[in-house]
Amino acid sequence: LAASGRPGVVLATKAGASGELLAKMLDAYAAEPGAVAVDLLLCGVGEQERMLRDGRADVALLHLPFDSTAGFDTEELLTEDQVLVVPAGHPLAVRAQVWTAEVAELADLPLARWRRRDGTYPQGPGPEVRDQAQLYQLVALGRACCVVPESVRSQLREDLAAVPVVDAPPVTTVIAWPPHSRSQAVAGLVRAATLL
Repeated sequence: LAASGRPGVVLATKAGASGELLAKMLDAYAAEPGAVAVDLLLCGVGEQERMLRDGRADVALLHLPFDSTAGFDTEELLTEDQVLVVPAGHPLAVRAQVWTAEVAELADLPLARWRRRDGTYPQGPGPEVRDQAQLYQLVALGRACCVVPESVRSQLREDLAAVPVVDAPPVTTVIAWPPHSRSQAVAGLVRAATLL
């Protein structure tokens, strides 16, 4: 639908995020009568919100509290805790849990810095990152750490370890679409997602 004008629906999602949920959602939708092709736009951090706002996408997976859902209709799909990702050999890798204050004090392994919506990076000692592959390479090399949703754990390389951050805010994945959408394809995809 989005820019192409052909039958189908364009779904924007952050590359590397919600992988298992996305696969289940696409399979469930494909099994529905009348399902149309779903084109995926795999984006960088925060891009899926812009793509939905400017019409390049018909529907998007957004992550609260990081993305804004203002002006969109949404349905919550999954809420999960967050984990600290460190090199497998780091002393924290064997811990059962950590606190955000401990993460902030890791002088030898600063938090990676993601680009904000306005394109700038927050101040801090950690490296600036643009995508998941770059992030995990920096973590594996002992140059950074990161705090990410629990579901990312299943995608981690062997040289990385994930430790629960007990006081980190939960992350909620939502499916979002413009309130003016009358697309049956979008409605079907949303319905399939909420029935998982």
